[in-house]
Amino acid sequence: MKILYWGTPAYAVPTLEALHGAGHELVGVVSQPDRRRGRGSQTQPSAVKARALELGLPVFTPERLRKQPDIQAQLAALGAEVFVVVAYGQILPATVLALPPLGCWNGHGSLLPRWRGAAPIQWALLEGDAQTGVGIMAMEEGLDTGAVLLEKALAIGLRDNAEAVSLALAQLTASLMLEALVAIEAGGPGPEPERLARLGVRHQSEQGMTYARLLQRDDFQIRWQRSALEIHRQVMGLYPGAVSQWRGQRLKLLDSEPLLPELADQLSSEARALVGQGSIPGDRGTPGQVVALVAGVGLVVATGGGALLVRRGLLAGRRESGGRLLLEQLQVQVGDRFDADSQPSGPAA
Repeated sequence: MKILYWGTPAYAVPTLEALHGAGHELVGVVSQPDRRRGRGSQTQPSAVKARALELGLPVFTPERLRKQPDIQAQLAALGAEVFVVVAYGQILPATVLALPPLGCWNGHGSLLPRWRGAAPIQWALLEGDAQTGVGIMAMEEGLDTGAVLLEKALAIGLRDNAEAVSLALAQLTASLMLEALVAIEAGGPGPEPERLARLGVRHQSEQGMTYARLLQRDDFQIRWQRSALEIHRQVMGLYPGAVSQWRGQRLKLLDSEPLLPELADQLSSEARALVGQGSIPGDRGTPGQVVALVAGVGLVVATGGGALLVRRGLLAGRRESGGRLLLEQLQVQVGDRFDADSQPSGPAA
């Protein structure tokens, strides 16, 4: 099939590679413009653009597609039969959605209508969902409101972080999109209602709909008055960006476990041993206070509900560390406290 591919972050690279490897004719790739990225704030291409250029594909990077009819005309002239979109980052206008005869299809990282919007993976973890997944959706002008052709679920474990879930979903998107394209090609062109009816799509209900809003700087700030489970979900769901303050320095929390008896079967052996002692020290401290040091494992911090085992962290200006090295870097003792929440927040490294 002749495909125009739309994508921007690393999440979208596996689908691009899968389409190329399957022998589809990629007539072009559309991605976000080069941006300043990384510590040096150097202007760099998106992950999708970089890979597309390695594959020798023509790349288009419109700043605001809706207001660039010249770019729209160039894309139309490519003659793509179908558009495939994965995490592109702009809403496609109706004039563009109407171009390909086999439609525009999006690989979305949630089980729709759960988590429409910009950050479905993070919000699934933040809210403690037991599963997420991928849906291959017919695109329309609404935000992730289109009919779903195929979907597949992925279980979320207590200790899964956003990076691990994202990697799994990216691969799942790639394989599911290849499967969907076989059906889309067999269904053939025609008026959209007729095409979708032939494909037997599932039209979304508004019941159970949730919106995955863009994350703000304040979302990354750990507030120790919250429960251990809420903070743990923040650490894993916003990986590697959840931050607290330690003696005036920014400390990213990278791995944690809530020391809660009801979750014992989902914890590591070290955390289960702490829970099994029958006396979790978190209830004896005030929120943000270090109540125990566990040699080779990490530190236990009191929260507004239960205790949190902090296993790995990244102190500003230092390397990521865990276990004994983390305790040494922090020079921590029982009774020490994390700084108040009023300190500057944000996910920056």
